[in-house]
Amino acid sequence: IACRVIKTARRMGIKTVAVYSDADRNASHVEMADESVNIGPAPSKESYLCMDKIIAACKQTGAEAVHPGYGFLSENATFCALLEKEGIIFIGPKPHAMEAMGDKIASKKLAMAAKVNTIPGYTDVIKDADEAVRIAAGIGYPVMIKASAGGGGKGLRVAFNDKETHEGFQSCANEARNSFGDDRVFIEKYIEEPRHIEIQVLGDSHGNVVYLWERECSLQRRHQKVVEEAPSPFLDAKTRKAMGEQAVALAKAVQYQSAGTVEFVVGGKDKAFYFLEMNTRLQVEHPVTEFITGLDLVEQMIRVAYGEKLAFKQSEIKLNGWAIECRINAEDPFRNFLPSIGRLVRYIPPREIPGHVRVDTGVYEGGEISMYYDPMIAKLIVHAATREQAITRMRDALNEFVIRGVSSNIAFQAALMQNPHYLSGNFNTGLIGETYPKGFNAADLPHDDPAMLVAVGAAIHRSYLARNASISGQMPG
Repeated sequence: IACRVIKTARRMGIKTVAVYSDADRNASHVEMADESVNIGPAPSKESYLCMDKIIAACKQTGAEAVHPGYGFLSENATFCALLEKEGIIFIGPKPHAMEAMGDKIASKKLAMAAKVNTIPGYTDVIKDADEAVRIAAGIGYPVMIKASAGGGGKGLRVAFNDKETHEGFQSCANEARNSFGDDRVFIEKYIEEPRHIEIQVLGDSHGNVVYLWERECSLQRRHQKVVEEAPSPFLDAKTRKAMGEQAVALAKAVQYQSAGTVEFVVGGKDKAFYFLEMNTRLQVEHPVTEFITGLDLVEQMIRVAYGEKLAFKQSEIKLNGWAIECRINAEDPFRNFLPSIGRLVRYIPPREIPGHVRVDTGVYEGGEISMYYDPMIAKLIVHAATREQAITRMRDALNEFVIRGVSSNIAFQAALMQNPHYLSGNFNTGLIGETYPKGFNAADLPHDDPAMLVAVGAAIHRSYLARNASISGQMPG
């Protein structure tokens, strides 16, 4: 994401400063930036999460603003307030909006006040497992037990009866305490056959807020997004408009400035939609929105942060074509998605074609995939006039992607691009788990694409070599 931000800043004539840890000394974003500052050892708590070190780097270089990307301190209201105190601009929303939306219980109450559809449930803090069982029975099974400070699938359980609620409450609270330092838990109705659809919003400091259509994010593995697309193949114009208007109403209720995302769960049977949460930052999947709107979201964030008004109205935002993003991760799908680290012996992404094929990455051939940070190697994004054409373009681009030295999930992504439920648009968040209940293996691969079979054969061979090497203590050739 740092590389992505630098590209836009450079186009706008803005000079950039990269901060980096010891592990990222030779990273792409350090090379791309005009200046760079080392802020500490590899562990993020000693570098990228150290607010004082980042502020010191700003003062040392004269940096006027900080773009936080979409990890680490990107949704930290304390960091935002500290920057403001030092006279440094935070390229994102104001602290009050982050605080309001960062707490799931508080944000749900705000959504209800703004007349945004919310899932039936109990939003006050639940004191113990027995009370959780009473509340769940009153709501009606199945229910979802969620940590107020949760995220990324942590602190989340689904219960279908009293026993599962009792056990789920305790384990959810424990996990939330260990992961977030906050064991508050709430309960809401579980939506069956759910689709995860989110609305991109953009607001300025003059009270203007617009929505930039939706993103379909239902292809998930263990609550982690794998493939995103825009628009959604499920929504009709009426539902799309209603979701967009409710997202804008919520953003206005917290005086939201910058890019943000309002996430909804949508019933697969009735298209009823309910507010989930608001992400007060740029999303990983923002490129699909950029493709269908023609807007650079990073540029818009920068302009808003410097006090500019939005240069367009809702009626002027067009929906152009179809975009799909596949997350290319350093993991082995044939070994239960075990993270893969090591040197990128070969790294040849597909050729970028303006308006059609885009690769957002921060790695290079010969570089290291380390154990310290997220396993994402790249985001592969395609755009075409129709969904069918976009899927075909994505298949071709995946076939072109060459990664050697570490395992990747390219073969898995290619299989998803030929899954009949995905192709039909008739899928929900349970698709991957239901399709591959015992994990992903060679038998699950499509057999009508010779080029992909060759690529998959090579991936399986690399996995075999890596496994043997780990047993013998030698590196694979």
